[in-house]
Amino acid sequence: MSAQPKETEKKPDSNYLKEINFSNSKKVNLNDLVARLKEEKKKDTKNNLILSAAAVSAVAVFGIILTL
Repeated sequence: MSAQPKETEKKPDSNYLKEINFSNSKKVNLNDLVARLKEEKKKDTKNNLILSAAAVSAVAVFGIILTL
């Protein structure tokens, strides 16, 4: 039980530092991120519209069945 770190404990730290250096070398394109955000928002809006139409249709069909 010595106070020196084991060899296996040093390896994850070096891999972690390599990943940090690799991620810092890339630049973030904000225009690309904004474009992705707009596309995702359009998809969400479309999905919400479809879901709402399905819910209204289900309620209308249920109402028609009840009136018969």
